[in-house]
Amino acid sequence: MPLDHAETLAGLDHQDANSIVKAFAANTAFRAAEWEELTTEENPFRRPVRPDDLAWLDYSKPMPTAKALKLSALLGHRMLRNVYDSGLLYLPPTAGDAAANDGAAFYSDRNRILSALAQPILEQHLFTLLDGERKPLGSADPEALKREVREYHRQRQAETGKAFAAALSTKDRKASATFVMLQLSAYLPAAKAAAGRAALGEYDVTHPGGRTYLLDEYRTWAGLHDSYRSLLDGAGLKPTAAAYWQLYLGTSLARGNHLHWLSHNREKYPEFLGALVHHKIDEAATAARYAEVFEDGLGLRSGLFDHFGIDSEDHLDVLVDRLLAPLHRTFGAEVVERFHNGFADARWFASLWDDDLAQQLAWADDIPAHQDKAERINTYIQDNDITVDLDTFVESNEETSTTHVHNEHRLVMVERGQMHFWNNVTHKIDLAEGDKVLIPVSRLHGSTVLSGECTYHQPIIPEEMYQRF
Repeated sequence: MPLDHAETLAGLDHQDANSIVKAFAANTAFRAAEWEELTTEENPFRRPVRPDDLAWLDYSKPMPTAKALKLSALLGHRMLRNVYDSGLLYLPPTAGDAAANDGAAFYSDRNRILSALAQPILEQHLFTLLDGERKPLGSADPEALKREVREYHRQRQAETGKAFAAALSTKDRKASATFVMLQLSAYLPAAKAAAGRAALGEYDVTHPGGRTYLLDEYRTWAGLHDSYRSLLDGAGLKPTAAAYWQLYLGTSLARGNHLHWLSHNREKYPEFLGALVHHKIDEAATAARYAEVFEDGLGLRSGLFDHFGIDSEDHLDVLVDRLLAPLHRTFGAEVVERFHNGFADARWFASLWDDDLAQQLAWADDIPAHQDKAERINTYIQDNDITVDLDTFVESNEETSTTHVHNEHRLVMVERGQMHFWNNVTHKIDLAEGDKVLIPVSRLHGSTVLSGECTYHQPIIPEEMYQRF
């Protein structure tokens, strides 16, 4: 082993999962964000992770479902996306020292080694919960699987989706549509890259047509680059990978990571194919809804979504047969169950994402109401002499809090100074002395100090008290 590799591993206890994750997150490309890095349109390698929070988060064991929208999930999926993306090619749109330095760190031997060590730790933490959320098919018959897939397709075609309904009912439709587009950019390219990764190999004898289908899936996406870029351009956004990293919901990253996990771990090929069938149904169900949100909020019409769809249930049956039947003939009933597991797990992530995005859109669109609630909650606490847990921060000019979520409801109360509070690329919210805002559990946000110094408090609001208001 070369000396630099030995130095990389020196001092690492391989039994200590958290030490490995912390070492991986210490990559300079993943350092906490600075004030000028709220977006990184010229640098696909700059991906803040909030490494300081890893001091108290535990990645050594599986994450319970109750934490699927909380901080360890968000930071875990940020780190895991960085693991998967370090094996793909990204190039900055322009030459510059920042991208060159972060790119060197992103593609360094040290990062490759630590990625390989951190990957199974993060995957265990983030994906083990799926075993308890999945409803078994209850049959080894491919026809039973096709019936469930058809029923799910009908259901998705009939439902609007909470997130799209929320986007179309907000007051600031432009901001909502922009945020929805950011989530699409966090998930869709990753899903297509996972298909391209899955295509690599030599397995045509056992699975004839499988590699061709996956290559066509990725080739079609590559051919749509101009349509995808023009859609982002119309919203004033750049197509650079991870350009709006801090504004990707953990669930948006999770959906792409799930497909990457199944394609990267080659032994999970049947599960990947099931998840891919879900992805195709999801594309068909959401294409018109994305188009409606973007036209309503941004005045954009794009041909991108014309290429996504399932023509009919017969087409869906043919697709399942094409992907499943050859493997079933060779490996038997086990393949049906595994294919179904991938499908069911992707379905679970899609539902979680729908709820998460709907809640984020509703909260971000109604900040004045949450400022009013914060005032009323604080008055209630003071009038009733209630003691709540409290965190206090004293930060200096331009100090930035990388976007994050809280594991509980919190108030932000500015005692002295000024700060920008933000939850979208479209605008920032000014907070000054005496201002307050309520941040519900799991809502994505960040901040930047504007004054020479800013002192603010974060009372933790118990669930029962939160429900009163």
